[in-house]
Amino acid sequence: MNFDIEWFGAVAGILTTVSFLPQVYKTWKTKSTASLSMPMLLMMTTGILLWDVYGVMLGSMSMIIANSITFISSSMLIYFKLKYK
Repeated sequence: MNFDIEWFGAVAGILTTVSFLPQVYKTWKTKSTASLSMPMLLMMTTGILLWDVYGVMLGSMSMIIANSITFISSSMLIYFKLKYK
């Protein structure tokens, strides 16, 4: 895979992955999930998982790492949504 393309993907992955972390942290600290939509979380988490599988199929480490971390973060939000109803 072309290094320039992987670098571009790595930057995109960092930005999208980091964007989830403040929500995960806020939800964990406040234990409030009222503003989180379960259908959105389920669709987003499924989409992230599919992007991760796609990254594996392409052999793209930037996609694999970023989507794996984002999948974990999104899964945590689903867990918090169920736990802190």
